[in-house]
Order: sequence, then C-alpha cells, then structure tokens
Amino acid sequence: MAAKKSGIICAGILCADVLGKTIDQLPEKGKLSLVDKITLQVGGCAANVAISLAKIGLQPTIVGKIGDDSLGKFLLDTLQKDEVDTSGLKVDDAVSTSASMVMISTDGERSIIHSFGANSHFAFEDIDLGVVADAKVLLIAGTFLMPSFDGEGTRKLLKYAKEKGLICCMDTAWDSKGEWMKKIESSLEYLDWFMPSYDEAFELTNLRAPEDMAAVFFSKGVKNVIIKLNAEGCYVQEQGKEGFIVPSFNRVQAVDSSGAGDSFCSGFLTGLHEGWDVRKSARFANAVGAHCIMKIGTTAGIKSKEEILRFIEEYEAEIIA
Repeated sequence: MAAKKSGIICAGILCADVLGKTIDQLPEKGKLSLVDKITLQVGGCAANVAISLAKIGLQPTIVGKIGDDSLGKFLLDTLQKDEVDTSGLKVDDAVSTSASMVMISTDGERSIIHSFGANSHFAFEDIDLGVVADAKVLLIAGTFLMPSFDGEGTRKLLKYAKEKGLICCMDTAWDSKGEWMKKIESSLEYLDWFMPSYDEAFELTNLRAPEDMAAVFFSKGVKNVIIKLNAEGCYVQEQGKEGFIVPSFNRVQAVDSSGAGDSFCSGFLTGLHEGWDVRKSARFANAVGAHCIMKIGTTAGIKSKEEILRFIEEYEAEIIA
C-alpha cells in the first residue's frame, strides 16, 4: 500500500521587501529625509502562503528561486525559522534575489519599486519533481509574474502533479502585460481549484457576475472555482453544482490588507488538506484572511488552526446573540 501523502507545495514567487514608513514624498536628489521605521520582511505570494500554512500548523514546502546573495540568505533563514521546508528552493549565484522597496504613506497606501530578479528566471527545470510527488496539494502562487515559468512551465508542473495524484490549485497575480487567458489557458484543465481575485477574474473573462466568470473557467477545463470578493467574502462553485457566496468576517478591525489574498489561499488549502467540505474550507479561508488584515504585515496576524476555528465559533455565536 502506498504511503499516505501529506504536505502542501507552494510553487511561485518570493521576494525580500524593504518597508519604509512613513513616506509621503521622496527627498530631492542628493538630499536625505527621515522615516519612522524601516524593516526587512519576506514577501511574494508563495512565501506568504507557505509561512501562513506553517503558522496554521501544516507542513508547507516552498518551490522557487532565490539568488546567492544577502537577501536570498535572509529569505532562506526566515522561512526555515518559520518552519517552512526549503528543500524545493533553487539558489542561483547568477541572479539576484527578487526584492521590493515599499513606501508606506501616512494614509497607509503603499508605493512599490520592484526588481523581478530570480523570479523572472524561475523555470520548470529548476523544480525537484521528487519533492512535488510526495505532497498532497500543489498551489501555483504568483502566476503572471514568472515569465520563464508561466505558460508551458506551469502546464508541465500541473500535468506532472495530476499524474501523481495531487490536488492542484492556482492563484493568479496581476498581469501587467495584459496576456491574461492566453497565458494560462493550457494549464486550466489540470486545476482542481482556480482561485483568482474578482478583478483578475474580470480581466480573464470580461464578465462581471461571479457565476458567469466561473462558467468560462469551467468551459476551459477547471474542476472547481473560488473567487475572492475582497470585503464581501468569496464566491464558491463546484463543477455541476450551484455557486454560493461565503460572507467575510466584516466586524473585525482592518489595519493592513497586505497579504490578505495569500492568507485566504492558505486557509482554503488547509481545508483541502484536511478533507473538510467546501463551505467549511471557504469559511476558514475567510477567517484566516480576517486575521491577516488585523495586523500589519502579510503573515503577522496568522494563528493556529485551533485558534482560528475557535474565532469562527465565537464570532458566529456573537452574531446570533
């Protein structure tokens, strides 16, 4: 009898984020200005999801590429400290680690200067397929931001994972090149769950109703769809069934929305890994997203599975009362 699979693969982008707060304007050339605080944090869709999953209590493995530089060492050390398996990371001394300079203004808005770095060089050939074969769930995180992997490389990995029996998922990012459906169409038939944001789903379909968006994805071969609706929660539809909206936890105090979509994905992947029904998985995903926005940073607010389940129970009891 084959061994029971466990673990989640988060394949995609990771970067080092240098955050400066508060920055309302840049200094003149050759001049200096002061800020309240500068911090170095882990960023990128795959890294955010992996760290959130580890905090929830699962066993995530990150697959991607970093440079053999100081920022790459920071990412590696931080991920390992947060108990993320980094055996799937490729370290390349020919590229620099992907990084962003994030300027946070008084009103909380963020302006970002970004270097693609290693993420632009990450390719199918960088992946240790043995690491993937041993897992239960695969998430492609950051589609449209990996030019050497998006398209054919993504299709190859998903096809391999499906052949090995993994639950295959994809979360997209914003496509600044405007290729959208053309870039991902060949991959969609291998997806058990497609997990775009509402804005990304609109660009992919040019439709506004979630059920119409889902119909397009089903026609391309996707098995099941979950669309993130920001403050409204999420729209969920399984193939051959009617869709429904799972509302958000809108009574929480939002402090920082950074990483909310990634944390949502980590919550839903938890449900898939644990074998929960779809409605419970989506409710848990919304709760993880709610925890994310209650703290500054992409993963600082994430708590254990038991704490989040207790939060859901107490929140719903308060509403009923």
